[in-house]
Amino acid sequence: MNELIARRQFTPLYIFLDLAFLAVFAALLLYRRKYAALLAGFLMGLLYMVVDYGIFHLLCHARSIEGGSLFWVLLWMSMSYGFTKFVWVWLWFSKDKHLFEWSALILLWWFSCPLLAGGGEGSITIQRTTGSYHGVMAAILFISYLAAIVYNLVQKERKKRISLPWLLSIGILVQFGWEANLLLGGIRSAGFSFAEKLRPLIVNSLLETNLGMPLFYLIFIAVTARYTESLQKRKDPLTLTERIAENNAERVREQSVR
Repeated sequence: MNELIARRQFTPLYIFLDLAFLAVFAALLLYRRKYAALLAGFLMGLLYMVVDYGIFHLLCHARSIEGGSLFWVLLWMSMSYGFTKFVWVWLWFSKDKHLFEWSALILLWWFSCPLLAGGGEGSITIQRTTGSYHGVMAAILFISYLAAIVYNLVQKERKKRISLPWLLSIGILVQFGWEANLLLGGIRSAGFSFAEKLRPLIVNSLLETNLGMPLFYLIFIAVTARYTESLQKRKDPLTLTERIAENNAERVREQSVR
């Protein structure tokens, strides 16, 4: 595969608008007592910063920027999409009764923000090449799902098996929603041909969020087996397999705050 370049171009106003949205989003999560989702998103944002700046930039030398500070722009980017995407994934996992409202809020913002910020002078262009690490990411994707598949094959009780279609759907659709709105808003792959624009959309949607889904689901199961969404200890803690069975039986719009 030829080198895939993931590029974004935006104005400083785009950053400030997004920071305002993140504050509102976090406030709504606090209001609804979604403390576990909030904490998970914050920690994943920090992890994204470690990966993006520490590995992609310092180790692989894959990052470059024009018109801004690489460290500060990456910190905002990591806390923005890392936080937002994994809060959303957590809400999907928990089958939150307001999942439609949360999803609409996130997708509407991802679509609206580039249009509100507009173009113009003072644009920031940041990009990364992927040739030095996409193979490693593909290996993580395969190994993580292999572990989940092996678990399902040896798990005799159907109700305690991991719903792999559910994980795949969430991992692919969350990243696709992000990538598609970046593309529609003129942020992603500015100045590239149509084919060059489509490749990041397709490859990233299949790979980037999806590669960590089985591990993130295991973290979700481990936390929610002992704690409620408001981070209170459950009266009757569950084993991991019991929590998987409970989660499989849950349905969107039928959940209450446990």
